[in-house]
Order: sequence, then structure tokens, then C-alpha cells
Amino acid sequence: MSEWEKLIPRPKSKFLRVKCPDCGNEQVIFSHATSVVHCNVCEATLAEPSGGKASIKGEIVTKLD
Repeated sequence: MSEWEKLIPRPKSKFLRVKCPDCGNEQVIFSHATSVVHCNVCEATLAEPSGGKASIKGEIVTKLD
């Protein structure tokens, strides 16, 4: 661990590209979502808040940094 990483920690939250389990639409959501996230196409639930990290219902395709 470098000196800078000790001084400036990286955030634990990320943006995720999630694939909808119903229609296959891919959508970018926040890993620590504080409200229910619905698919823009079919209105299926993609993520639900759980007091910290969101409970992801779809398949995580990529993690965006």
C-alpha cells in the first residue's frame, strides 16, 4: 500500500452495469442505492436497498470505476 492510499482512501461504492433478468436490458445503477431501482424497459426490480449495499436482483455485467 502506497503512502497516498493511506492518506486518500478509495470509495467502496461503485457503479454497476446490471442485466435485467426479465427482458435482458442492461442498465447502470449505483451499488449502494437507497431506493428501489426498476428496469427502464419492463419495470422489473433490479435492486432494493438493504441498509448499505443494495441487494442486486439482476446479473452484474461489469463494475465501472
